[in-house]
Amino acid sequence: MDKPKREAILDLSKYANERIRVKFTGGREVTGILKGFDQLLNLVLDEVEEQLNEPEPHTRKLGLVVLRGPTITLLSPVDGFEEIANPFLGQD
Repeated sequence: MDKPKREAILDLSKYANERIRVKFTGGREVTGILKGFDQLLNLVLDEVEEQLNEPEPHTRKLGLVVLRGPTITLLSPVDGFEEIANPFLGQD
């Protein structure tokens, strides 16, 4: 009995060797160059920088890292990424 092969939820191959932004459960955020991934969305990123906000905003260089897919909440390319104000804040 052969089990059907699991396919990746997302096809990230178009972002190979491109800089991407990853946010995790708990709020941590990193950017890096996508070097590889698997069907569970575990990622290998190079030239990774973590964005830290406390006590003051700065970045920390991490180098080559493996990110666990189940902890990822947001994935987006850095090119074309623009942060906007939260439209739901200030509405009472």
